[in-house]
Amino acid sequence: MLPTDGLLQLTPEGLYCKAAGAWIADHARPGCGEYWATAASEGILRQRLGAGINLIPVDYGALHRIDDARVSFHSAGHVLGSAQIRLESAGESWLVSGDYKRDSDPSCAPFEPVTADVFITEATFGLPIYRWRPGAEVAREIVQWWQGAPERASILFCYAFGKAQRILAELAAQGVGDTILLHGAVETLMPPYREAGVALPSTLPLSALERSAELAGRLVIAPPSAHRSTWMKRFKEPQTAFVSGWMAVRGARRRRGYERGFVLSDHADWNGLLASVRGSAARQVYVTHGSSDVLARYLCDVEGIIAEPLSGGFAAQRSDSGAMTDEDGSDAI
Repeated sequence: MLPTDGLLQLTPEGLYCKAAGAWIADHARPGCGEYWATAASEGILRQRLGAGINLIPVDYGALHRIDDARVSFHSAGHVLGSAQIRLESAGESWLVSGDYKRDSDPSCAPFEPVTADVFITEATFGLPIYRWRPGAEVAREIVQWWQGAPERASILFCYAFGKAQRILAELAAQGVGDTILLHGAVETLMPPYREAGVALPSTLPLSALERSAELAGRLVIAPPSAHRSTWMKRFKEPQTAFVSGWMAVRGARRRRGYERGFVLSDHADWNGLLASVRGSAARQVYVTHGSSDVLARYLCDVEGIIAEPLSGGFAAQRSDSGAMTDEDGSDAI
């Protein structure tokens, strides 16, 4: 549990910083009065939460005074605009990671190591079995799978925000010149990435094609929700695959009903989590999401770091872009 006199407190609404008069959210949500978030995430946030939100865009690394706290945003390497948030007040510093990864990703800024007295880290993949291979290797496997079945449409399922754009950026880096078809849920999130200058292949919404269009040999990217929907009726015997860190678990692909699984995650693997905790130089670590008990126990028993699971409302406030919120209930730091 967080100390009662700590810089951050767990409340029913999430992690609250009294010194800043704001909540920290790990995934931005609607209905907040004011949002502080990275400038790189502005397009995504306005697309998802509404163009009229009261958004204060900030740059990575810039130091801001919010009431009695000094606040800075640092790249989390998770998705476009994602941020770790560092807070200082009364001689104490805290770092909240949000979702993050340390692997190379051509679709967003790389992870920035940050130090603090107290570190709150995610542990979505906080087990030793999760160790990622480079994205470029996975992209080459995807190309081989797709181009190895020219007689069938190839449908690649992945999360519409972050994962889909990372895959596209990885494919562009592989020199893929074909136009890739997108489900509408993916297509709507493409403009902010293109406006940010991310190198992406040519794409086209599937809905732009005639219903009778030949789809054999085409690569289509869609969210998992489309897998068992009526949307699939458009395809005749397609090959299917799912891209996720969960594909590292034996049997996960079969249980989800996909022909193929590719292991690629936008979260830190086991080694990445350990490297981030060590690099933070924190005297106290709190672990949230996923295998928090396992990681906290390992940090204590093996690494000699004081650590414990964080329980409570923070998980309910998960945010795609690392944001902070004011006391009106706005998601914004």
